[in-house]
Amino acid sequence: MIRSFLVCGAAFFADAYLLFSSNIIVMIMGYVYFHEAPGTERNVVPNKWSTLVKVAVQVGCLLGQLILGRLGDKFGRTSVFSMGAILVIISTVGASFSSDTVRGFNVFIFLFIWLVFVGIGVGGDYPLAATITSEYANVETRGKVMSAVFACQGFGNLGASIVAIIVLACFKSSIRHDVYMLDYVWRICLGFGAIPGAVTLYWRLTMPESKRFQAEAKRRIAVEEAHDAENELLLAKEAAARTSESAGSPSSSGRMPDAQARSQPASFSEYFSKWRNLKVLLGTAIAWFVLDVAFYGINLNSSVVISAIGFSGDVQHDDPYDVLSRNCLGNIIINLLGSVPGYWITVFTIEKLGRKKIQLLGFAALTVLYVVIGFAYHQILDRSNVAFIVLFTLAQLFQNFGPNVTCFVWPGEVFPTRFRATAHGVSAAAGKLGAIVAQAGLMTLKDRGGPNAFIPHLIEIFALFTLIGFLVTFWIPETKGRTLEEITGEE
Repeated sequence: MIRSFLVCGAAFFADAYLLFSSNIIVMIMGYVYFHEAPGTERNVVPNKWSTLVKVAVQVGCLLGQLILGRLGDKFGRTSVFSMGAILVIISTVGASFSSDTVRGFNVFIFLFIWLVFVGIGVGGDYPLAATITSEYANVETRGKVMSAVFACQGFGNLGASIVAIIVLACFKSSIRHDVYMLDYVWRICLGFGAIPGAVTLYWRLTMPESKRFQAEAKRRIAVEEAHDAENELLLAKEAAARTSESAGSPSSSGRMPDAQARSQPASFSEYFSKWRNLKVLLGTAIAWFVLDVAFYGINLNSSVVISAIGFSGDVQHDDPYDVLSRNCLGNIIINLLGSVPGYWITVFTIEKLGRKKIQLLGFAALTVLYVVIGFAYHQILDRSNVAFIVLFTLAQLFQNFGPNVTCFVWPGEVFPTRFRATAHGVSAAAGKLGAIVAQAGLMTLKDRGGPNAFIPHLIEIFALFTLIGFLVTFWIPETKGRTLEEITGEE
């Protein structure tokens, strides 16, 4: 159990590092590739390229969650888990060497392609790490251990900024002498994301399958063998019947009893064709979708908070080292304000409060906070930066002491072993679809009517999304204190 926690926790540390380092990398690349651009375009990556880089991992994640989740149910969780790690390591190293061609693709297109493959490996970690941890853990600590694995994402987020600060410090004098030395910085920061996977790869490769999956695999083989034996017997009886008929003897060549076929468990489509099962999958998927859309209600305002606490800078005129290091430090402070504490409050309360109460509390609190921030956005900022920071911190707190953790935990518990990873992957992919919709769709509206003018209205829209999440939570059964077999009705 400890081994699976450490391996899966390291995977989520690396996943979060790669997911959240894209913002820092894009900022650094602005100085490298657009240092000679005119006016306000100087040192800033154009929106079309920055969006391409930022959504690359998200697109890959969506694909990886669907594909590797399905493969995990078919070929084994740990073998596919290892395959995902190898893909992340190779693709991360490849991404760090992205460059322009003389004619054709530029560095951002190559980076996008590599990061999609990174995302596929990262996406596979969601359903596979969840099912591995869920199937290894005992009923008393299952929720706590799964939450702790996911909470390592918070450290990965912090790690992206900490590594950037360290690498920037190593190149401090060189950057001030030649800004293009930042080309080394973003590549090193990105390449660092391959290290956690490489360090834990041996333990991934040698991790045994859970007893639950082994039992399911044996059952599947036994059913297939019985089905093959039944077909052979049926063919033999039909051959004997034809022989009897040719000899002029009457024969009863009816079909074999279909008992074995009836004993086979339902397929994925058959299982979810029943509303009582489908509503659970819809509940986990819709909740994760609206969560990830609304998550950007917080991210949209991170620059406001960084400015309020004095950690922003003028990208066009200030010293590049100062601007980048202060932004990274501001991101660390923001995450420590509410995000990281929220993860660990959930870890220590999930087995006491249960999944449903925490998710309902989180969605309800986020709905109220988004309504307040959205409808009183300018009034709050005009009167008190402190009040805005407090509301921002509370939103981050209830993001993680709420649906961000439970949306990961719940799908790893409420579905049968034979397609637990597949269903978790579907739920997680719905979340990543929400992230793509927010980042590539809704975020493009934020400057409608002027710079950041539409942000208050976006936050009001996000409040509606979190309200939907609150309502669909009632479709999902509470799993606290129940074994996986009791939850799913498996033997």
